[in-house]
Amino acid sequence: MGQEHHSVSVVPAEAVTGRQAPVQSAVPAQDAAPLAPRARLLPSLVAVYRAQLSRARVARIPLLFVATFQSVGIMVLMRGVVDGGSEARAVVAGSSVLVVAFVALNLLAQYFGQLRAGGGLDHYATLPVPPAAVVLGAAAAYASFTVPGTVVTAVVGSTLFQLPMTHLWILAAVIPLSGAALAGLGAALGLLAPRQELATLLGQLGMSAALLLGVLPPDRLPGPLGYARDLLPSTYGVEALARTFDPHPDWSAVGLDLAVCAGVGMVSLAVATWAYRRAAVR
Repeated sequence: MGQEHHSVSVVPAEAVTGRQAPVQSAVPAQDAAPLAPRARLLPSLVAVYRAQLSRARVARIPLLFVATFQSVGIMVLMRGVVDGGSEARAVVAGSSVLVVAFVALNLLAQYFGQLRAGGGLDHYATLPVPPAAVVLGAAAAYASFTVPGTVVTAVVGSTLFQLPMTHLWILAAVIPLSGAALAGLGAALGLLAPRQELATLLGQLGMSAALLLGVLPPDRLPGPLGYARDLLPSTYGVEALARTFDPHPDWSAVGLDLAVCAGVGMVSLAVATWAYRRAAVR
């Protein structure tokens, strides 16, 4: 009988089982390249700030004009009702900071509410940036849009009520500190609201509170509203600006108001950062 020859076909095990065979790395484990370090806070903050500033520039400039015209219109209406003195200083200071509230509180609450509803937080969660950089960068970008409108409102109001403009340089401190406090509040409202529509509503209510409690002279507010005014973050920026319209400002009181505003801003931004972490993990 002739000897039979059988050919044997060798088939990889992964072709049968459908599993990928383990690949032995030619590089020892101890020689593997380390992962890139997590981005630091300051460079991440600058990057987020620039991105938000360029992205929102076209969309937010028309709204900035609306905020400015709104504040100027309020001062024109109050011109026939409010006398000079402390009431005029309160109206001008409150109307100026109202521009900050419109953008930093109202629009930022809407932005973060929309970002959460549309899944935009998932994009930021994939980036190697600290959560504080996202919140602070967005808040700083929105607060930056308030600078021209706030300055214009303060100058127009000073002219309208014949107030001195000698110390308007205090806006260099009032705008960022009030903006930080209001932006942190707006971001927290947008991130904690369960629905986008509720975030928009809360932003509108916050701006209305800044209008009612900030523009009206405190002496004309009922008692309960006076206590609510003390809880509003922008109140201390309004008080600091209003004091500088006096011919001889009490700089210690101005400094105290700005310090309180800075403290409230730190707390509100910390709450917004916590709200961002809470919303990002869901």
